[in-house]
Parts: sequence; C-alpha cells; structure tokens
Amino acid sequence: MFNVPVNAPLRFLSLPSAQSLEAKLRDSSDSELLWDILQKTVKHPVCVKHPPSVKYARCFLSELIKKQEAVHTEPLDELYEALAETLMAKESTQGHRSYLLPSGGSVTLSESTAIISHGTTGLVTWDAALYLAEWAKNPAAFTHRTVLELGSGADHTGLAICNMCRPRAYIFSDCHSWVLEQLQGIVLLNGLSLEADITTNLDSPRVTVAQLDWDVVTVHQLSAFQPDVVIAADVLYCLEAIVSLVRVLRRLAACREHKRAPEVYMAFTVRNPERCQLFTTELGWAGIRWDVEPRHDQKLFPYEEHLEMAMLNLTL
Repeated sequence: MFNVPVNAPLRFLSLPSAQSLEAKLRDSSDSELLWDILQKTVKHPVCVKHPPSVKYARCFLSELIKKQEAVHTEPLDELYEALAETLMAKESTQGHRSYLLPSGGSVTLSESTAIISHGTTGLVTWDAALYLAEWAKNPAAFTHRTVLELGSGADHTGLAICNMCRPRAYIFSDCHSWVLEQLQGIVLLNGLSLEADITTNLDSPRVTVAQLDWDVVTVHQLSAFQPDVVIAADVLYCLEAIVSLVRVLRRLAACREHKRAPEVYMAFTVRNPERCQLFTTELGWAGIRWDVEPRHDQKLFPYEEHLEMAMLNLTL
C-alpha cells in the first residue's frame, strides 16, 4: 500500500502528510493501516536486522501512537509492544540507517548519533550525498569504470553506486582513521568484498578503502588509483578544506599525462553562498572549468526538500 523508506526520519515517510494520515486513520474501521505502517518501518526485515538508533525508534513509535490516539482508532497491541521494547533498550552512540534502492536491494549505514564524533563529521550522512546518489541512478557515468570518491564519510553514495551502476572498481577515501575503520565495516556489512575478484564475479566491483590526506597526497599516489570518474559530496565545509580540495584536483589533472583526465562531479548543499563562490573562484585560479549540472527530479531518498542543492561538472 505504501512505499516507506526503511529507517527514514518520520517527517520524510513516503506516506500521506500527517493531516492526511490522521484522516485515513479516522476512515479506517480497524487497525490495518497502523499494522501496515509498522510492518514497513520498524518491523521491516532490513530494519530488524540493522536497527536504527533507540532514540529514533522511540520517537518514531511515540509519534505514530499520538496520531492514532488523536483520532481514537482501535489500539494496535503490536505498536505499544514495539514502543515498550525501545523503552527497555539501552541507548547507543551508534545506529543503522537503511535505504531501499530502485533495484530492489538496500544500503545500510552505521552512523554516529552525534553530528561530530571522534573529531570528524564523516560518521553521518549529509544531504548532498543522497542527492548525488539519486543523480547516479543513471549509471552511464559509472558502469565498468573506476570511481574515486573524495571524503567518503559514512558512505551512502558509494554503496548506492556499487549497487546500482556496476562500476569496475570503486575507491572510498578519507583522511580520518576512525572513518576508514567504519567504512571498512560498512562495506562488508553491505555484502561487498575489499578483495573482490572481478574475473570471477562480474557483478562485484573491486572495492578499496584508502587513506587520502588532501594536504600531502602526491601526484604519484593519485596516479595509482587511475580513476575514470571522481566524485565528492558536501566537502566544502571550511576555507581550508576548499583550498586543499582544489589542490587535489590540480594533482588529479596532472596524474594522467597520456590519458584523458577523469570526469569530476561535486555535489553540495548551498548553506553558505560565499563559501560556494570561494570554491568556484579557487577553481578559476587553478584553471579548472566548471559547469552546473541541471537539477535532477529523482526523489529516491529522504532529505530536506527546501535545501538548495547544486552539482558541478568539473573539467580538469
């Protein structure tokens, strides 16, 4: 009946609006609607296997009960039992966030419940990563190609691309050791192998998790990756990061002397227009041309709809 993203924040459930949901609850003569919602969220097999944070599950179920009680529909015992389980469960600093993909598969992330954890913001999923993954639903840019992701973080984008687009190889990269450790676990959690043999399994990309410090990485080190495509999402978080990122892009342009430079796609949320302007100015000084990719209308994953998203196609 409904297409509900597993573990999606409540405000993004692909259900009717809160007002419409209450109206449907009033019109329902039994608890079938609530049962259906429960089965497609906290009781979904993916959610049971990889549960979200206790705090999220508790808030979700409490809100759903409030909607039910507001219209005095028949109570659903399973709903109250599920809430009781969360009330008795121990809080954790980690939680899972899962997304259903159009291919029928799913992506599961292990995230920190804090925005900043272990000195980095790389352990949470940012909106531009979801936006970029939606754009990647058209696999032409990635199929049978080697993809290098800069500042991978949690990482939803790479897992979605590996699942939907069949790249030849995918390199997740970050500079924080704790993020890299988490990334390795997430890759394995999603059924990918860090030593996949593409000669025996053509559907499995060769996956690498690499430490890449933008300030010290050399042209020689970047050349070893031999990327056809370079992507990044929400990495324009400060002046220092922008300067370091442009430095890496210049080195990428120099690392393939006799081959075509890789295609580069950068997605970001326009939270600070001045910072975005600084990035494009730095690109101009480095001799890197850029074009704005048309805004896509693929709405596959939940994120704030009012946010202004942008994606640039860079020519190195």
